[in-house]
This record gives sequence, C-alpha cells and structure tokens, in this order.
Amino acid sequence: QVQLVESGGGLVQAGGSLRLSCAASGRYAMAWFRQAPGKEREFVAAISWSGGSTIYSDSMAGRATISRGNAKNTVLLQMNNLQSEDTAVYYCAADSVRSIPSTSPNLYSYWGQGTHVTVSS
Repeated sequence: QVQLVESGGGLVQAGGSLRLSCAASGRYAMAWFRQAPGKEREFVAAISWSGGSTIYSDSMAGRATISRGNAKNTVLLQMNNLQSEDTAVYYCAADSVRSIPSTSPNLYSYWGQGTHVTVSS
C-alpha cells in the first residue's frame, strides 16, 4: 500500500510563496492536484519517476516548480506569486504503474489526505 503524507500548506498573502512537500512510501511518478470549494479537482504539476521530466498546468507555469527532494521519495512544489484563485486543497498523487508524468487524475492510484492553501488578498 502506497502512503503519501503532505505538508507545507497554510495562509499566505497575495504575492507570497509556499512550498508543499509530499513524502511517499516509495519512489513513483507523482503529481499535485488541487480542488477549490465548489470546483472540480484540477491538475497543477507532475514529475517523472527519475525527476528528469516535469509538466505544469497553464495557470501555474512560470509560478510553480515541482522537484524531487534530497530524499528521492519526496516531491516538493514551490509556488510563487500566489493569488486568491490559488486557494484550494492541494493533493499529492502517485502513479505506481508508469514512470512518466501525466495530467490525468485517473492515472494516479494513490492520493494523500490534502493540505489547505489559503491566499488572502
């Protein structure tokens, strides 16, 4: 059973930064998704098993960086210039089958419990 534990969410002012962390029980292709109140879950960023390939949503491209931590089972999401529309619960997800990143939530079999990000304007 794959376990994912997220941390790093919180309250930040518009224009500020946050770094989210996800610790997995193994090494997988991983992604971050988010879900705002009343909205569907949406893709944020993903990284390959090796860490050599990354993809971003249009809304986060240029403002976010996904990377592997020093412990390769850890994935980090650095978010800068946060805006009120970035307020959501952020979820870490792992794909235990494929090594390449994907934007589709259907390909991720394992999910963390979520961490809240609130951006005040």
